[in-house]
This record gives sequence, C-alpha cells and structure tokens, in this order.
Amino acid sequence: GGCWHQCCPGRNNACWGLGTRQARCYCDSYCERTGDCCEDYHAVCRRAAVGCAVGPWGPWSECSSLCGIGSKTRSRQVTVPPRHGGEPCPDLKQRRGCLGEHPTCGTAK
Repeated sequence: GGCWHQCCPGRNNACWGLGTRQARCYCDSYCERTGDCCEDYHAVCRRAAVGCAVGPWGPWSECSSLCGIGSKTRSRQVTVPPRHGGEPCPDLKQRRGCLGEHPTCGTAK
C-alpha cells in the first residue's frame, strides 16, 4: 500500500494507494492541501520530487503578416522534466502581436 508505486503532480484522483485499515489515501501533490496523503507520502514523494526546469527563451519569430496585424512567437525547452510530484513546467511558448511593415505593403492596391 501507500505511495511506493506512484507519485503524481497536481490534483489527480487516480493517484491513490491503500493506507491504514485499507482506507484510500492519495499520492498526488494536492493531498498536502486536502490532508488526505498516504502515511508514506512525504518520505516517498516529497523527498524524490524534482521540479521542472526550463532553458532561456529563444528569439521572437518574424511577424506572421507581411502587411498589417499579425503575431510573433517564441519558445523555450524543458531541461529537467518534473518527476515524483515536483513542480510542473511553466509555459513553453509565448505569442505577442505585431504589425507587418514589409516595403511592398504600400504598393499593393
């Protein structure tokens, strides 16, 4: 029983084990808020938890529109994936608006 078989990030009702008296207990990181963690949760899951780590943002892309309103995107990569209930990864992509101002924009009719 307990959490020896799994540890899950966030709230996950499918992440449970059997505790004392064969009662259901949880092995997701949300159990710390709800107080229904298995007895071995801290020893098994929190000690082994590894939070996500990400690299730096890459450069912004070119504007998606040559003339007028468009968008630019940039991304970053996961360098260390989360394990054993560690902090999940932050956003890996960003998007922002832009205005395409290609030299040919004014000549189109």
